[in-house]
Amino acid sequence: MAADTTDEELAAGWEASVSSGKGDADDVWNAETSPGGPRASDAEQSIAQAAVGSERILNQDEIDSLLGFSLEEENGAKRGGVRALINSALVSYERLPMLEVVFDRLVRLMTTSLRNFTSDNVEVSLDAIQSMRFGDYLNSIPLPAILAVFKAKQLDNYGLLTVDSNLIYSIVDVLLGGRRGTIAMRVEGRPYTTIERVLVTRLVEVILHDAKKAFDPLTTVEFELDRIETNPRFAAIAQPANAAILVKLRIDMEDRGGRCELLLPYATLEPIRKMLLQNFMGEKFGRDNIWEGHLATELWSAPATLRVVLDEFQAPLGKMMNLQVGDTLVMNATPDSKAQLMCGDIHLTHGQVGRIGQKVAMRVEAPITQAAKKRVMEAR
Repeated sequence: MAADTTDEELAAGWEASVSSGKGDADDVWNAETSPGGPRASDAEQSIAQAAVGSERILNQDEIDSLLGFSLEEENGAKRGGVRALINSALVSYERLPMLEVVFDRLVRLMTTSLRNFTSDNVEVSLDAIQSMRFGDYLNSIPLPAILAVFKAKQLDNYGLLTVDSNLIYSIVDVLLGGRRGTIAMRVEGRPYTTIERVLVTRLVEVILHDAKKAFDPLTTVEFELDRIETNPRFAAIAQPANAAILVKLRIDMEDRGGRCELLLPYATLEPIRKMLLQNFMGEKFGRDNIWEGHLATELWSAPATLRVVLDEFQAPLGKMMNLQVGDTLVMNATPDSKAQLMCGDIHLTHGQVGRIGQKVAMRVEAPITQAAKKRVMEAR
């Protein structure tokens, strides 16, 4: 019994000591951490000293900006920071500055052509020129849409033209006499009819014709429509990882309109890459009219050496080296033979040789041909 009593007394005393110690510890902690406590000022001072002595700590927004992670990526904003360096989906098109001139010219041509095509007030604007992977573009196409696959004959490759549903219904409404001020009706869940496909095909042909004219000052490229697709899976003209140039165009017809997008893979533009690398000033594709006029003037005043050839024959080199004064060379020319007027190795015309006073002259009996003029200019 004594032992049991001793154990109970010890347990009670232990609980009392623990509870009292906890209360003392809480009081001490509250006293040290309270704003008016004895050690609050010391703690704040030590933290301030540590902050002064060390580098500034970045907040979460600054860290996200540095690494390139932000919510704006979901809205198609440009990525920056480390993410832009390591992301393989980003491709730069800045190395082809001539493309901007070509596409600006395309916008102006389309504005005129579509006004004649629709007999309506049409405004075409260039929204963006960007580069991306072909596979990423196919996954981003908003359906339903019509995709036109065309071939660039001289470049021996393909391109893609996408027309969204808003523009399709707007074009159909305009061409079939829809009233102005009304929004084109859109029926969900049905495929495009034959009439709609035919009208959009005509629109695509107009755009491709303007694209050919836009490239004409740079090089001759003919864009031929290959096929019309409604499923992006059937419009695969390149590997998903291949880079491509994407041009987004906005077509507005008063209160209706839509978007069309022109996609050109880098493989298509590779044959004319050197031309696209040219730097330009203004919109003249690098031409200088003043320099052209000065060059033409100097070419017309440049001296040219002419030779009148009576006859030509071949003789052994040894005989020619042993010629002496008084030797006679027999030619095949007769008094009635025509002499040839030569500029270097180029034959210009022919005529009759005679004498005027103390000088030997030649009478030109045939005009100089255009081919001979061209060869002389190229030789200079």
